[in-house]
Amino acid sequence: MSVTENSQVDENLDTLRLVAQIADDFRGKDILLLDMRPITPIVDYFVIVTASSQRQMKAMGEEVARVMKKRGQQRLGEEGSDGDGVWVLQDFGDVVLHVFSPEGRELYDLEGLWADAPRLDLKFSQTPSAVAEPVATEDSDSDGLGA
Repeated sequence: MSVTENSQVDENLDTLRLVAQIADDFRGKDILLLDMRPITPIVDYFVIVTASSQRQMKAMGEEVARVMKKRGQQRLGEEGSDGDGVWVLQDFGDVVLHVFSPEGRELYDLEGLWADAPRLDLKFSQTPSAVAEPVATEDSDSDGLGA
């Protein structure tokens, strides 16, 4: 593997870790990371996560898109972000995020479809990641409780 290929793999792993960490920060459940490289040349990694509501699905997808844009990584595709489905997909080329409702995850069964893909085990930090911090607004004290 050349130096360029090694740096691309490292960059993709960093992206994978970041997307997975955001999913964890947003309290995603059953986060599964699949190494798709031995299976298909189209994508390197899948992040599959379950959300408990459509609102959570949408928020998770929006946060990943926001952070990736901030990093200068272009989103190649997006599906389900209108908030009335069972699956939100964010495609960043080498890393694809799949956020499902519990019913959607069972219905589409990507784990079963891609059962030959190796599972990856990344440890998540106990505190929310710095890159996934909330976006500050002018009215950040809107609860009236003061800080």
